[in-house]
Amino acid sequence: MPDEMKLQYLTKQLRLSAVYQLCHGLAREATEMQITYEQYLISVLEQEVKSREETMKKSRIKQAQFRQIKTLDTYDFTVMPDLNKPKVISLTDGEYIRKKSNVFFIGNTGTGKSHLACGLGMIACNQGYRVKFIAAADLVNALISAHNEYRLPKYMKTWKKLDLIIIDEVGFVPFSKLGSELLFQFCSSIYETCSLIVTSNLNFSDWPTVFGDETLTSALLDRLVHHAKIFVMNGESYRLRESLRNAISVTKGGDDNK
Repeated sequence: MPDEMKLQYLTKQLRLSAVYQLCHGLAREATEMQITYEQYLISVLEQEVKSREETMKKSRIKQAQFRQIKTLDTYDFTVMPDLNKPKVISLTDGEYIRKKSNVFFIGNTGTGKSHLACGLGMIACNQGYRVKFIAAADLVNALISAHNEYRLPKYMKTWKKLDLIIIDEVGFVPFSKLGSELLFQFCSSIYETCSLIVTSNLNFSDWPTVFGDETLTSALLDRLVHHAKIFVMNGESYRLRESLRNAISVTKGGDDNK
């Protein structure tokens, strides 16, 4: 078997795709720079490790199922001056995930709560954590379906494998009695086993209107808010301001063309 075919076969068997793709170029560099065999081998394996890490990052982001890809550095903190930016940025070290603590973004619609949640989720994916993003209504519907089909315990187990769960838009849709009870059961089952990021347009005092039971809501918040980081974001709609800014930009562009 020719050397090239043998190299292709062996790297395929060992699943070293990056090694096969890069080894020829690195070999030419090694010859020109007169590096040792060991240094050449290290260079090839380093590229393989980098390639695998990048593939795993992309896989974690895909599995997280973010509604849209948002990063923390694209959030305009100037539109929310009362938001403690240093405190938000401090979460990027992932310490809250390691401590199984929760994070809340509470405030008006359109202030960028989901943006910040997704941004932190993206960072967690890049740090090697297993993340899942889901709207609160979708989660409740999935829990009800699992309950009705007698597969709730199995469904719960899939969530316990995660490091960070982002529950978006709590408060947009009121839950049924069964839905509220199942969400309480869900949160209780993962309590202190993984971290939650929760976004809501309602103050905690208004949560009983969504869950329909003040006692259950109080018990749920008692678990979720324990050791949690809470950010209140009551201000002008972030999306509205962006839309106005874009509209003004287009208008100015039109004026320039006159």
